[in-house]
Amino acid sequence: MEKLNRRDFLRLSALAAAGVTAAACAKTAAPTEAPTMAPAVTPEQKEQPTATQAAEPTVTPEAAVSGRQAPELQERVTNGELPALEERLAQDALVVEPVERIGEYGGDHGLGTLGPSDGAIFTRHTEYENYVRWSPDWTEVVPGTMQGWDIQDGGKTYVFHLRRGMRWSDGEPFTADDVMFWYEEAANTDLNPSFPANWTVSGEPAQVSKQDDYTVTFTFVEPYGVFLQYLATPAGNLYSPRHYREQFFPAYADSADLEAKVKEAGVTYWYEAYGNWTNPQLNPTAPVTYGWTYTSVLGDGPTFIATRNPYYWKTDPEGNQLPYIDRQVYSVAGDVQAIVMMAIAGDISFQNRHIADLSNKPLFLENAEQAELRFVDVRGAGANEFTVILNLTHKDPTMRELFLNKDFRIALSYAINRQEIIDVVNLGQGTPWQAAPLPESPLYNETLATQYTEFDPDLANQMLDEIIPDKDGEGFRLLPNGESLGIVVEVASNQQGRIDGLELVKGYWANVGIRMTVKSEERSLLYERKAANEHDAMTWGSPGGAGSDVFLNPRHYLPHYRDPDFAVAWSDWWRTGGKEGEEPIEPAKRQIELYEQLLITPGQEEQDQLMAEILRIAQEEFWVIATYRTPPGYAIVKNNFRNVPDSYWGSWQYPDPAPLNPPQFFFES
Repeated sequence: MEKLNRRDFLRLSALAAAGVTAAACAKTAAPTEAPTMAPAVTPEQKEQPTATQAAEPTVTPEAAVSGRQAPELQERVTNGELPALEERLAQDALVVEPVERIGEYGGDHGLGTLGPSDGAIFTRHTEYENYVRWSPDWTEVVPGTMQGWDIQDGGKTYVFHLRRGMRWSDGEPFTADDVMFWYEEAANTDLNPSFPANWTVSGEPAQVSKQDDYTVTFTFVEPYGVFLQYLATPAGNLYSPRHYREQFFPAYADSADLEAKVKEAGVTYWYEAYGNWTNPQLNPTAPVTYGWTYTSVLGDGPTFIATRNPYYWKTDPEGNQLPYIDRQVYSVAGDVQAIVMMAIAGDISFQNRHIADLSNKPLFLENAEQAELRFVDVRGAGANEFTVILNLTHKDPTMRELFLNKDFRIALSYAINRQEIIDVVNLGQGTPWQAAPLPESPLYNETLATQYTEFDPDLANQMLDEIIPDKDGEGFRLLPNGESLGIVVEVASNQQGRIDGLELVKGYWANVGIRMTVKSEERSLLYERKAANEHDAMTWGSPGGAGSDVFLNPRHYLPHYRDPDFAVAWSDWWRTGGKEGEEPIEPAKRQIELYEQLLITPGQEEQDQLMAEILRIAQEEFWVIATYRTPPGYAIVKNNFRNVPDSYWGSWQYPDPAPLNPPQFFFES
């Protein structure tokens, strides 16, 4: 694969000019004055109680209210447009320790997005405001929207304490009623045919109750050992603005008004439009708890802008209200290359999503001085960069029988020249590897990591000759029923590295008589087809390499009920308690039993033992075919964009860079 050089840059710049949508709108504004320092408040955080404790709740310190606010907010207060800071800021505001130093107010954080299908970028930079959150070093769960918690009854009961005086972005109080309204939504069968699996233990949903305006209780039928860890993942914002959403919810809405809204939305039933009405990306009037609030509808224009939330509930240690940065400006691009062009033009302030491929790094290095960029390390927690995933519950019984044959999967694995993929696609950076925890993990399994990674096309041919020996006139193998075998591998169109890797795999498999087609498509379509069990195979990276990712996102180790990949029908069976999908084969059922036991086990050592057995079965069954793991990745950062550490974790379960607390980022003047 050719490296991107100056000539490529000039050529691509011309091609991408139309695809870079109004990047000039995302130019960084000059920061304004730094907050005046108030007497320091040292945050002291109590240790998280164990699952057997019911002692003092985990809490965060109160913020100093003698701090300052952004100049534009002060001006609005002076003009009578906003209440004073002490009336807007929660009494129990969360104190955020900055990475480097107290910041300066002002500036626009420029980002590049692919638009409505790119939801994860908003979670990672704007929307991660859960009950609890990961500490920046990913070593513990720390308070978020909840000030603290108690764990009682051996891990069956969790009592959460809300922040007194916290408000939504429209100024309305944030209270236990907002948690209870989320509970009503979650239990509504029109919105959710089954209660969300993350908040269910042994098939029984959590029971949620309100003790008072600032205290709620979650009770499970058995101990839920990883409840707090799941709450720290992107799915853990279990609250909804009741005062706003009641107008769309039949139990509270005026029936005539709701009927009119349904008609205006062009749907038949209220629940068909509920997601659009309540999604802040599609409805900027929807209140949020984020540091910035959206000002337009995503997809309606070339930029998608979020402006400072005047009611934000976090401060720095000096009591200065966050965020420091005025706006987040997402420029909507037609493709990934257009975002790369934004970056080398200096219009991206801090980002790694989409653009931080090794193939792009030479171009960034060449333009770093001109674009005023530096690089920071992103330590990937993924188990593998490029995994080929056959659909083991394929709707065609002949294809399913073939894919379920472990020797068939092993043969395909031996046919792959992993080192060549590493050299061509990843500039020689990587190690041949299966989907397995990394050596840094206490759950590292060397056999799982290295088995069947040798490049041995002769052995692959020998194994395939025993399974499907017949071939057509072109040398491609036939199915046992005499029909041509063709495997369509689907891949998201914005993942060029994996597309390039698949083209190489296509050649390797052709050499052993397997016809394969690469199908590049929009990510949303790929997920839609996967959920419907319509695909032959797909490719993605394997999560679960390090940290809590191993047991929170194990979808390539067992047919997990969340975001399944290799056996969708088995996952559906698990998720719905057998009402949908198909009953898994015995090894997968055993993994499900072990994982359900892990979920109700409070001790880390016991959880590790159960996960190790799940991994042993994954080793024995060899569910997916992976290729290589990579060294640390990178993010690009403008030189004057500060409070970003030199190295941090990268994972979806740790939705980087959100646990670093983006509201403490700032531009240095």
